[in-house]
Amino acid sequence: MTLSIDLRSDTVTKPSAAMRDFIANCEVDDDVIDVDPTVGALQELIAELTGKEAAVFMPSGTMTNQIGLRVHCRPGDEFICESGCHIYNYEQGAYASLSGLSPSLVTGNNGILEPDQLLGTIKADNEHFPITKLLCLENTHNRGGGRVQPYENVEQICQWAHENGLKTHLDGARLFNAVAATGISAKEWASHFDTVSICFSKGLGAPVGSALCGTKEQMYYARRHRKAFGGGMRQAGIIAAGALFALQNNVERMTQDHENAQQLASMIKTTDGLSLPGPVDTNIVMMDIDKKVGTAAALTGELDSQGVRCLALGPQRIRLVTHLDVTTEQVSTACGIIIKTVNEVLDGSRELSGSGAQY
Repeated sequence: MTLSIDLRSDTVTKPSAAMRDFIANCEVDDDVIDVDPTVGALQELIAELTGKEAAVFMPSGTMTNQIGLRVHCRPGDEFICESGCHIYNYEQGAYASLSGLSPSLVTGNNGILEPDQLLGTIKADNEHFPITKLLCLENTHNRGGGRVQPYENVEQICQWAHENGLKTHLDGARLFNAVAATGISAKEWASHFDTVSICFSKGLGAPVGSALCGTKEQMYYARRHRKAFGGGMRQAGIIAAGALFALQNNVERMTQDHENAQQLASMIKTTDGLSLPGPVDTNIVMMDIDKKVGTAAALTGELDSQGVRCLALGPQRIRLVTHLDVTTEQVSTACGIIIKTVNEVLDGSRELSGSGAQY
């Protein structure tokens, strides 16, 4: 059997046998005409876990983020976000094409924003400028290497935003990784935000789906926007069941993914030609490649041929992500393959010629 250790993303997880059985036996109905009972159960649970009045289940985190923006803003408005965030970099500029919004970018340290960086970012009330309406944070921060926003920073930043009349939205695609890393509950993190987006298809291990959480009034409009965006789904319990199972069974085990990520981080620290661009807080590990080794694309291609799959994020940076489908033993095997490959390149016994997956 060909070796395959997939560290490209935590979105590559497959439903377990128990999850498949739960999905196969879930109760369903038409969630556009009324409410699918399994969707309803999921929405109630995630609203409870985030301390919000209501939630709306949607196909993707991109949709929950974009509808979160749309709930708070009108065409011509502006939102503040960190320059490396998912909303700005990985959602095809949908804030502009779908809702007519413009971003105001603030660059953090590996995605981490300090409260004083936000001072002076709200536009003056002048007809030449867009109206600043919303502040967005991402926790954990994907491009920042899975960094957890310091809780005190979140508290201060959101307090500043609310004192200045701004609404707040959390892209909490991996919020439960922050919960596992800090012991701070999802409800505590979410308490500082007007709306919160949660993704079920990453570390939680569901095959598809996200939820937007907020007040009942906000979710009334979110449901209407979901329909307009093409996200109204009929017997959606079939996919919501996977997310419901994930919330009920896969939250506490996420600390294992973080321990496995630390194993990767230790390997990188001690291997010539590799380096860490920042701390490893959760399940995402960024690995910078010295030019004497080659390019990130070439190294990912070579590793892929040996059964270790990862993604090139730039000319010299590779991302590795641990998840519930990768065991501690597999991570150890991957570390050995990476060390051996890099050492052979450096001593001249191996040449990199492949081109791996890029993201």
